Amino acid sequence: MRPDTLTRQPRHAARALGLLAAVGVLALLCLLSIWLGSKEISVADVWRVLLHNDGSADAVIIHSVRMPRTALAVLVGAGLGLAGTVMQALTRNPLADPGLLGVSAGAAFAIVFSITVLGVSSLYGYIWFAFAGALAATAVVYFLGTRGNAGSSPVKLTLAGAAVTALLGSFTSAMVLQDPVALNRFRFWSAGSLGGADSGQLLQILPFMLVGAVLAVTSGPALNSLALGDDVAVALGRKLGPLRLRGALAITLLTGAAVAVAGPIVFLGLIIPHAVRFVIGPDQRWLLPYSAVLAPGLLLAADILGRIMARPAEIRAGVIVAFLGAPAFIYLVRRRKQLES
Repeated sequence: MRPDTLTRQPRHAARALGLLAAVGVLALLCLLSIWLGSKEISVADVWRVLLHNDGSADAVIIHSVRMPRTALAVLVGAGLGLAGTVMQALTRNPLADPGLLGVSAGAAFAIVFSITVLGVSSLYGYIWFAFAGALAATAVVYFLGTRGNAGSSPVKLTLAGAAVTALLGSFTSAMVLQDPVALNRFRFWSAGSLGGADSGQLLQILPFMLVGAVLAVTSGPALNSLALGDDVAVALGRKLGPLRLRGALAITLLTGAAVAVAGPIVFLGLIIPHAVRFVIGPDQRWLLPYSAVLAPGLLLAADILGRIMARPAEIRAGVIVAFLGAPAFIYLVRRRKQLES
């Protein structure tokens, strides 16, 4: 057996064990999310209600409120983590994130437009507008970020994303200010909220999340080739057009579905891929599944922290994630400038 094969096998085994440990941590956070909330419920009562739904007040809270909320955090976190990882790989931009490059803002604008202007009221109705808005914003940012003789660059794409996000945010605010009911709903949704989820909403977004996750995870080997450059990827037999189309479709499905139910949660798709890449390296075959597990873990931890800090009220999970992600974003920008200087 070749020596490099011997070293590769322990490395894969360590990564597999690490992924299994991350799944265990995620499972623990799910249990904590079901246990902790505005109403205190003992651990014994939680286990009793989980094993047998007796119709009590505690059972209603756990089965109708906390379990759907926990499941929503897992779906949204995994979706945004995968979307951010794929976006960074496709654009070769370490600062890429659905919330920073205008994708979330595009989905949010389309949803608000469908509600306030067209009168759409159901999740299954306006989720299609979320997909259209996310795809349109992605196209506009990519177009703006690739103009000029120098072509695209991480800084240009980030600036284009910031400009598109600000523009769409102003349009969104202008629409909701004309509708007090929509404004009342929007001010909670726009902060990135996991509250108010039910099993019906989860079932509606689940097919889109599954398709997007499959497209993202199966793109891992091709994204590894793309990281070497377009010419090398083509020489290795990769077709760049279908690869970019599949990646854009995955980003659109994952981000659109996540924003439709939880609002625009920024920085989650940025900091998780960087943290994973720092530990296990840039291999997309491992980076994608790790991000799909650790991103919902961070979102669950933020949601739990928000419920504990302001009990009996709560701080939105999106606010906690933004509080953690903003310093990480500043660090990444400063570190990149130091490497380029």
